[in-house]
Amino acid sequence: MKVEIWSEIACPWCGLGGHRLDRAVERFEHSGHLEVVHRSFPLGSGLPEDRTLSVREFVLAKYGAIPGQAGVPDIEGMAAAEGLAPYRVLDNRVGNTDLAHEFLAHASAEGKNGEAWNMLFRAYFGKAESIFTLDDLLEFSDKLRLDREQTRQVLADRRYHRQVQQDAHQAQRLGATGAPFTVIDGRYALAGAQDTDTLLGILRQVWDETHPTVVVAGNDAAICGPDGCAVPAAHTAHA
Repeated sequence: MKVEIWSEIACPWCGLGGHRLDRAVERFEHSGHLEVVHRSFPLGSGLPEDRTLSVREFVLAKYGAIPGQAGVPDIEGMAAAEGLAPYRVLDNRVGNTDLAHEFLAHASAEGKNGEAWNMLFRAYFGKAESIFTLDDLLEFSDKLRLDREQTRQVLADRRYHRQVQQDAHQAQRLGATGAPFTVIDGRYALAGAQDTDTLLGILRQVWDETHPTVVVAGNDAAICGPDGCAVPAAHTAHA
């Protein structure tokens, strides 16, 4: 069963949503049969590429309030209550994430999809580390044991730019207007950072819909297998 989650790597709700999905998967009885795929939904393309901004000044300028004021959700507090701490939002910086998403696409192509996304989420929200420059991303490439020079060339060529945009367009065709956006087995689309119990319930529902329950009524029913057909004891002829 496939679970796809579209995220912006610098979106605090996406980091929390990814954490909640991980917790739901851990509790899911059939987690060994799940394939979780992270996809890009970049939201920072309009920000400058050559500098970053304080999250506080960015949010205050855009919304006129910061989390914890005037009913704005306290995301850091919510994350801490769910075991995700430290989770640094207000003391972080924000910038253009296009290159970071292209790095994530490259890492995914090298078989490190979940590992790369989790690493950048932990670095950005857990440690307030920069994820915006080529040098930043080459450091993450080393940590993921990717070829550093290949990564440098891939990012310099912007080889995955189109793929990142296609990821976002695919989510929009499925109904996404923002991130995070989750699709489970191509059947259910969920907008926003759904709580863990909701995600777990839908995982179970989709599993039940796609995997019929086998009821074993007894061991005396007729059945054919690779070694032939067995006859129920009640119907066996006696001399």
